[in-house]
Amino acid sequence: LATGEEQLLAAPDSETVTWGLADFIAAEELDRHRGHWWSPDSSTLLAERFDTRLVSRWWISDPAAPSVEPVAIAYPSAGTTNAEVGLFLINVSEAAQLGEQLSEVVWDAVSYPYLAGVSWSEFGPPLLTVLSRDQMNGQVLMVDPEAGSTDERAALSDECWVDVIPGLPCWTADGRLARAVDDAATDTRRLVFDDTFVTPADAQVMAAGISDARGLTVTLAADSTERTPWRVGLNGSLVPLTFEAGVHAASSGGDTSVVASTTLDSTTTRWVVWHTGREAGELVSHAEQPALTPRVRLMRAGDRGIATAVLLPTGHVSGSARLPVLMAPYGGPHHSEVLASGLAFADDQWLADQGFAVIVADGRGTPGRGPAWERAIFRDFVGPVLDDQIAALEAVAAMYPDDVDSSRVGITGWSFGGWLAAYAVLARPDIFSVAVAGAPVTDWHLYDTAYTERYLGHPDAEPATYERHSLVGLSPALQRPLMLVHGMADDNVVVANTLALSGALLATGHPHTVLPLTGVTHMATDEVVAENLLLLQVEFLRRGLEVGR
Repeated sequence: LATGEEQLLAAPDSETVTWGLADFIAAEELDRHRGHWWSPDSSTLLAERFDTRLVSRWWISDPAAPSVEPVAIAYPSAGTTNAEVGLFLINVSEAAQLGEQLSEVVWDAVSYPYLAGVSWSEFGPPLLTVLSRDQMNGQVLMVDPEAGSTDERAALSDECWVDVIPGLPCWTADGRLARAVDDAATDTRRLVFDDTFVTPADAQVMAAGISDARGLTVTLAADSTERTPWRVGLNGSLVPLTFEAGVHAASSGGDTSVVASTTLDSTTTRWVVWHTGREAGELVSHAEQPALTPRVRLMRAGDRGIATAVLLPTGHVSGSARLPVLMAPYGGPHHSEVLASGLAFADDQWLADQGFAVIVADGRGTPGRGPAWERAIFRDFVGPVLDDQIAALEAVAAMYPDDVDSSRVGITGWSFGGWLAAYAVLARPDIFSVAVAGAPVTDWHLYDTAYTERYLGHPDAEPATYERHSLVGLSPALQRPLMLVHGMADDNVVVANTLALSGALLATGHPHTVLPLTGVTHMATDEVVAENLLLLQVEFLRRGLEVGR
């Protein structure tokens, strides 16, 4: 910055090498989106180098533009080889010749190939979190910033998988190691400073902010539908940054915090600035507001207390009509749909306004209810995930017998929710009358290494598990209308998934509908395409549920 001249610090030595960015698996499945970290004094850069030369090449083409060459992507599908990942310390202040300033960070990358987390703060040397391929074991490592050697600060292990929490581990200002630990006695993921618990046994640690001289900001979930930021002092003191029920996020530094808040009765995000414990002002949001107001009823469904949201059409009078049901889950791990935020339900309210009773349920496997709840899906999506959707449906039908017609049930979902929607109509046609499956994984061999192997295991070791979760294998069971929707340029869940299921259905003589989205990746981001896609899905669901007949 002083001279305004650019300085090349590291250059790829082949076309398969990338510097300074997060590798695909880290960004897609480990929630690590950075690939370089500055030292506190800006004299040294810690940079990731990854090489995809051994990763399988897949080709993403656009059939609507046959003159355009397909694009090659390095995609590590389940059971195949990942990118080679390394870390290097680059001494910027003494860099004279390109390459001379590089020192490699050394750890046992054979046993722990996944670089899941990196942090470097003023309170201590760099910290790494590395995981084994099966993600059942890991290490928290401290890096010597001069030599590049590493020392283990904590060993990680779990009989299912080790979870990595955003923002952790990190150093506190007084040199203690802050990290998240699963407290088996209370089924709570808790914050510890070294080996001392500092968050309570009734609140799950979801994320952490930047550590500063006074402590640390952490996001806790005392209820799976809420997220609340707390300030944790170095002495273990706990102070909430808001007392309002809802979904809140905070960024803190020194005496100042900014809290972004949404609540169930509002579709507005409020940005409040706090300074020295007092409200100092509010940042005005100019974001466009939804044209409708979600009317969300939250409940705990069934014996397991499944977090469930119910939305009826705007203006619906209780008892005036028994509405067809539309289940709208995601249902998979590391993502919540049922939150105390009106903004989260705008799409669901729109669907309800088309004449449905919409049910959204977060069953076993979803976050915010403790490690045991999340790990109930280990090696088994098909049982707990679908069972909990059915349990939520039955509970809602019992609570709203005059408003819900449980003999007419459709289901729609995207990505994992797409897999779930298709699986539901294939496995339980006695309950689900129609399904729309967007970007579904139909064969888990076609999804990436880290996500798939974390939950289902390595395909060579768990062939029966992969077969049991395959929609392609279930294709002869189709009895109900099924629409498959997929972006032809999807580089996350590739369109081969939908084509494989469609081919199997055709081979067994089962009619179905396929809606290809040309030029679209994993989500339809163009507002016109997204709107028309919703209208087509709704019409398909109405026909399947005989709405208006």
